[in-house]
Amino acid sequence: MQTKQRIVIVGAGGRLGAALAREYARDYDIAGFNHAQLDLGQPEQMRTRLGQLEFDVLINTAAQTNVDRCETEREEAFALNAEAPRVLAEICHAKAARFIHISTDYVFDGEKREPYTEEDEARPISIYGASKREGERLALEANDRALIVRVSWVFGPDRPSFVDWAIKQAREHDEVKAIADKFATPTYTLDLAQLLKPLFTNANATGLLHLANTGECSWQEYAQWALDCCRAEGLPLKASLVGATRLEDMKSFIAKRPVYSVLASEKYRGLTGVTPRPWRDAVAAYIREHVR
Repeated sequence: MQTKQRIVIVGAGGRLGAALAREYARDYDIAGFNHAQLDLGQPEQMRTRLGQLEFDVLINTAAQTNVDRCETEREEAFALNAEAPRVLAEICHAKAARFIHISTDYVFDGEKREPYTEEDEARPISIYGASKREGERLALEANDRALIVRVSWVFGPDRPSFVDWAIKQAREHDEVKAIADKFATPTYTLDLAQLLKPLFTNANATGLLHLANTGECSWQEYAQWALDCCRAEGLPLKASLVGATRLEDMKSFIAKRPVYSVLASEKYRGLTGVTPRPWRDAVAAYIREHVR
């Protein structure tokens, strides 16, 4: 009988990590670590705990993702988002295990107006983006077989995200507004779980890789589509239309955000022959299956 691949998921308490741990449990031998079980700020703890394990693949979904907190807690941001991936890459290199590290569209400055490819220069405009970019660099320096997967606007059933906020606002208020001049692509955790699978054993999948649902939208368009899907499912809402605000009106934001950070997934298609489904279909599926 063939033994199951052994996969370690770091960040299993988060939105993506929890989805991966659950979706992979049937086909793989899973070991998941949340923050309480594995502190990315403690390199020796990581070396000790993970060093004791035998595994084939390690997926790191953990990070300090509070973009504004990173501006005021720079040391923490670089410890969790840059140094920790380096340590994990080293551990995987020593074990000849696959290392997949989840990164972000925020490594780009947002000045482009067409989807970013892996060849585009990363020019982060926030501490969060800079720390994540340094994590990419250090991980690849420590392990040249590492795979860095950049994702954007991740949503799913395990932790509330923007789409859940928009639906909650529409249920509680007559008026909902969202940013109309910032663009990327919503990406569904359950889709990512399936899309990552072919990369576990693909020897050509190393370095940088962009992976998102297809298409692009603003926060306003994203929220509007979510409300439209709720209406189609017969879910009661007070608001039916999403009004527009501008990024510059968000006075509570500390960090700068890229205005345009759509990721092109052509390289992924070339590696796997698979095209991620459109973001609208993914959002509709999420609402149909997980929103009550």
